[in-house]
Amino acid sequence: MTIQFKPDETFRDEFSYSNSDAAVLRFPFPFPEDAYMYSVNIEPHVRGGASPAFDNPFDVDEHYVAECRERAKVLEQDPSRCKVLPHMMAAEWDTLELIMESFATSYPEHFTLTRDGTNWTWENRPLGIRDSFTFGDASTLPLPPFEYITRQAQGDFTLQDQREDNLFVDGGMVTTQADWSLDFDVGMTFHQWHGPVPLAHQKGVFDRALKFLLRLQYGAPVRRLNWTMTVNPRLDTSPENYPQWGPDRLTLTPENIGRKLHLRVELQSLFRLPRSNAILFGIRCYLCSIEDLVRVEVWGKRLHRVLRDLHPEIADYKGTTRYRDMAVAYLAPFDDGAELPAGTAPRQSALAQRS
Repeated sequence: MTIQFKPDETFRDEFSYSNSDAAVLRFPFPFPEDAYMYSVNIEPHVRGGASPAFDNPFDVDEHYVAECRERAKVLEQDPSRCKVLPHMMAAEWDTLELIMESFATSYPEHFTLTRDGTNWTWENRPLGIRDSFTFGDASTLPLPPFEYITRQAQGDFTLQDQREDNLFVDGGMVTTQADWSLDFDVGMTFHQWHGPVPLAHQKGVFDRALKFLLRLQYGAPVRRLNWTMTVNPRLDTSPENYPQWGPDRLTLTPENIGRKLHLRVELQSLFRLPRSNAILFGIRCYLCSIEDLVRVEVWGKRLHRVLRDLHPEIADYKGTTRYRDMAVAYLAPFDDGAELPAGTAPRQSALAQRS
């Protein structure tokens, strides 16, 4: 399938990003029930499920070229957004191999990987890249292997080194994060990295998640969804750039909230890597305005109920406290109170017109 890319979209300044109807319908909506509370909610990362975004190990969609260009802008301004500790070189090559193989298999119209022993040639047609290199010899690539390939993928990535019955964040490419800093977190343990999350620690969510991930097997990746909300379709909501995006929250009004407020969903995928035994943690970000979400009837109703009844500590952690009442008021007319089926599928094949 040939993807129709939208290379001129922007995620800053004039914010020309938008979703086609097809992109809205494939959005990985995160709420299977009318209420939200933390859970491990991990499932096998295999083809199938409520969204086509789950159909391949790494999803490539209409925003691919624009998102890769945005990543390049962030790295030009702040190269520290990509950082890998020296002992993780085997994991760097593992990551390059996994992403190249997955892209070439999933999207042969756009990516080709040719191998002759350790002599590899990689072609990325959407970005106009063609490089031949020796696998295992970083000097034959224009960039370190992890940075080279993650510049060509949507979403963020961290490398988790497993030792001492724990996972350590020992590398990453992080340019589209929801208010956390790789520079601050690199080297942290699993629980330290998740320390700011309220309520989940008391419920043992991260204890269970760590035990599960320590047993993660090669060839059996898993996935889960996480969410927050973002004003404007801005990918880079990092602590380092808070002065740029923090004031956006003050620009919401009842008249523009539908267009400006976006549900931000992370498709989080975890892969055991074969040589290093590290775990690659992919954090793919999807953005959809609430005025588009309400065009899917079950999503508009459910989002209203989730935000209306959100636990205050979670609402504060998700950064929604300032505008939650305004968002709930916007969504309320789209919710008739009817009982909804469990699950996240859109249950319609075409979108309603915007009101």
